[in-house]
Amino acid sequence: MAQKSKQAHTVDTDQLYAMRHSLAHIMATAIQKLHPDAKFGVGPVVDNGFYYDVDVAQPITEEELKAIEKKMAEVIKANYPFERRELGLDEAIAKVTAEKQDYKIELLNDLKVHGTTSAKDIAGDTLEVTRNDVDVTTVSFYKDGPFEDLCRGPHLESTGKVGAFKLMRVSGAYWRGDQSKAQMQRVYGVAFATRDELKAHLTMLEEAERRDHRKLGQELDLFVFSDLVGQGLPLWTPRGTILRRQLDNFVQEMRDEYGFQEVAIPHITKKELYEKSGHWGKFKDDLFRINTREGHEFAMKPMNCPHHTQIYASRPRSYRDLPIRYRETTMVYRDEQSGELGGLSRVRSITQDDAHVFCRQQQIQVEVLKLWDIVERFYGAFDLKLRLRVSTHDPEKMEAYTGSAAAWESSVAQLEAIAQGKLGDDYEIGVGEAAFYGPKLDFMAKDAIAREHQVATIQLDFNQPEGFDLTCTNEQGEGERIVMIHCAIMGSIERFLSVLIEHTAGRFPVWLAPEQIRVTTVNDTDELSDFAGEVVADMKLLGLRAHLDNSSDSVGKKIRSAELAKVPYTIVIGEKEVRTREVTPRIRKDLSVKEPVAMDVDLFSKSVANEAKSRTMRSSL
Repeated sequence: MAQKSKQAHTVDTDQLYAMRHSLAHIMATAIQKLHPDAKFGVGPVVDNGFYYDVDVAQPITEEELKAIEKKMAEVIKANYPFERRELGLDEAIAKVTAEKQDYKIELLNDLKVHGTTSAKDIAGDTLEVTRNDVDVTTVSFYKDGPFEDLCRGPHLESTGKVGAFKLMRVSGAYWRGDQSKAQMQRVYGVAFATRDELKAHLTMLEEAERRDHRKLGQELDLFVFSDLVGQGLPLWTPRGTILRRQLDNFVQEMRDEYGFQEVAIPHITKKELYEKSGHWGKFKDDLFRINTREGHEFAMKPMNCPHHTQIYASRPRSYRDLPIRYRETTMVYRDEQSGELGGLSRVRSITQDDAHVFCRQQQIQVEVLKLWDIVERFYGAFDLKLRLRVSTHDPEKMEAYTGSAAAWESSVAQLEAIAQGKLGDDYEIGVGEAAFYGPKLDFMAKDAIAREHQVATIQLDFNQPEGFDLTCTNEQGEGERIVMIHCAIMGSIERFLSVLIEHTAGRFPVWLAPEQIRVTTVNDTDELSDFAGEVVADMKLLGLRAHLDNSSDSVGKKIRSAELAKVPYTIVIGEKEVRTREVTPRIRKDLSVKEPVAMDVDLFSKSVANEAKSRTMRSSL
């Protein structure tokens, strides 16, 4: 059967989790040795490691991380047992109060009053204080040598049982993610069972740093940010805009094969649209909101589906009209917090290659498989291997979703049947990962350095058709409730480009490269410049993006400039090339292992043009 993510922990995974949790505790022990007055927040396990939020009088510097590591080594060498004990809530509060651990006091008081320490559960969207059904009467503490900490565990048997680790960095973090609360220092570490695994991870991080899309975006002149425009609002240069346009053209060509029709909608809407769709109740705090002179409240659209429902609902529809497929590439806007923004990975202006299919129940499978085909073809063009997650609701938290439990079970079953028909049992179940209005197929892509990213999604939606009363007239002349399918192939162009830039290290395939050919001259004589100019003009007639460098720089410097710009092909024009009309192209190393050969310049141009049309990752020369 397909693997359910909530039940996927093996013994090894649990041991690794306990090891990383133990290291967070050991790090807190070390910090207290160095800063006896330190106050501690929380220290959870995260991907590949752990962190602890601490409040100390002086900033923890990168240099001090070495001192913390040294103290951690001492704790590990001492091999202290992890000793667990339980205290009643009042006794625990008295203990942390005596120790002046203010953050622990707050957590325990919330646990006593609300039955939870989760800030989200205590103050939700309505800011109403809630009370969990679970009665908590005791809490656990774990002690290792001189240090004891409020903690649920799990931990290893002793401090000496942990594997290999390294402290990585320190960043600021608001207590419980609330900007109105104290700012703490978050100390991050990575940890693995063996030194070899740690070394491999650190090597991957070094490679990731070299591939950082923010650095490459600047070096390759793809996008910029301006303090005057604002955080999270990228500005795209001509070269970056070519990337965006080429990617979108690829997606839309495939969609056009399946009969999608382009639509266009405004960038703002009355809040009533999102109230009816259910988005206002869920996301109103994430919206850019506008008050008009007449006192109406509007919002910058954070998604497009409610607008598209109104195009569908604008006239009566017959079953003969269905499926109706709309597509639109457009920006949406979300008021992300400044601390959550990062390059193109998380922005405030998000370009979605969005599409919505309005269809009948019996058409769902065929329509989903068409979209799936586009997803596979798109990511296959970049050698990005995909893994599937069927993202479902959490039956224990139905209040987080719209629609009945029965409707959810039915829609999940439909998606699982489609996944099984396509992949057998080779997919994962992500319980609780669904959108609030329906389950989805999430495609996960593994990049060149083995990092996994969530990319495309195909989502079923029974709830918006219900809320907006979307129907078609069936064969019996009766109104029949329809289904919506949402699909974004790239998810967002910004985030996909952050993945692609790092996956390719900025070495884009020929069809996508902002500059496909650099034509350079040996010197800047009129004869060479005129011939090179004619060559570039002919290339442009073939639809190629070619650039002429006839500057007075040396040939070596011109070639180096093309290499730094990661141009796929560079040709050098000298007197011989003018006389023979033959060129020997320099081919970017990742495109071909063959030795380049001399060839007619027109044949070269036509070969590159054909290569670009085929959207291959490799050179045909």
